[in-house]
Amino acid sequence: MSRTQTPPSALGSCLIVGAGPGIGQSVAEAFAQEGYDLALLARQPQRLAGLCGELSKKSGRRIFSYAADAAAQESLLQGVAAARADLGDPEVLVYNVAQHAPGRPMNVPLDELIANFRTNVVGALIAARAVAPAMIARGRGSILFTGGGFATAPAADYSSLSMDKAALRSLTFTLAQELGAHGVHVATVTVHGFVQTGTQYDPQRIARAFVKLHHQPKGHFETEVVCK
Repeated sequence: MSRTQTPPSALGSCLIVGAGPGIGQSVAEAFAQEGYDLALLARQPQRLAGLCGELSKKSGRRIFSYAADAAAQESLLQGVAAARADLGDPEVLVYNVAQHAPGRPMNVPLDELIANFRTNVVGALIAARAVAPAMIARGRGSILFTGGGFATAPAADYSSLSMDKAALRSLTFTLAQELGAHGVHVATVTVHGFVQTGTQYDPQRIARAFVKLHHQPKGHFETEVVCK
């Protein structure tokens, strides 16, 4: 879509890292319907062209996609910078990325384990650091992560993802301690199951938890919402 079709949103923008099918798409739909402009970051943003057009038509908001690889710091920062150049500093960051290497602790390949940690946890911190200063300056904003039940109920067959979700949950709580005093809401939506439409883990239901967290006023911030 043209970058001059709609005026800037009075509510600001929501930046979503990992905006593919499932939770990412449902979160995008939810925040667009709330009235936010959207920046959708993905490794292959051309795949989001249809979604951008559909959401823009439905919501009347500006919906743009950008190339960003959550596993590569420079790529991720470039994607965030491009989004900020078009839409300004976001009111909301949603980090919805999960990369998984199957295997039990004794046999999961170490190089894959390290690569997954960079994507699932380090990338989340890089994205948060990129947007937090502007949120601190304004005294408001939300940094939200997609967590998983493996954080508190680890499974040997998913050892890499279990470690990463536990680390991401710890990152969420420590960032909340640091940024909460500045009015920045840091939280995780912890999904205790496999995402599937029509179940208790329906992505639209999960998306509503993200919106609910963002709307919580200072003094009433929850650090975690559990979907189970």
